[in-house]
Amino acid sequence: MSPPDHSEPATVKHAHAPINRVEYLFETVVFASRWIQAPLYGGLIVAELLYAYKFLVELWEMVWHINQQQETVFMLGVLGLIDVTMVANLLTMVIIGGYATFVSKLDLEGHPDRPDWLTHIDPGTIKIKLAASLIGISSIHLLKSFVNIANEDLEQIKWKIFIHMTFIGSAILLAWTDKIMQKERKH
Repeated sequence: MSPPDHSEPATVKHAHAPINRVEYLFETVVFASRWIQAPLYGGLIVAELLYAYKFLVELWEMVWHINQQQETVFMLGVLGLIDVTMVANLLTMVIIGGYATFVSKLDLEGHPDRPDWLTHIDPGTIKIKLAASLIGISSIHLLKSFVNIANEDLEQIKWKIFIHMTFIGSAILLAWTDKIMQKERKH
């Protein structure tokens, strides 16, 4: 005796076929829409190239005028270079992490320069890394203000401190939220 056939009759299957094709086509288009982001990441790569150019121009100016610069001006120049580098790091994280998370996997298995953080990347991790980078960039701006405090407006420094503390608070909340979500996924 054969098992009972629980499938729908052939006429019912054919009645849904056009809808299934439309749904499949729509879902294919929705999934392919992730490639709309690819040019955005390409644009960020161009922005990173511009930051590299800006870094080299500023470095060249520092080298060219090293004998005429006071130590404070030189230190502000170095902090400016660090700032540009940290923004470039932020761009790299967004480009690589965003592309790998939202567009397509990167085929980097066995690549000797593969960043460790790519093995456990998700949107929550990217957000926390971005928040930490913003805190670092904000810290550099605050340090520049403190080094050059004689030429800074105290009201502006207060705002920079407030913004910096907001970044720190946001990063703590993001990390805490991510930790809670990780615990819920494990259960």
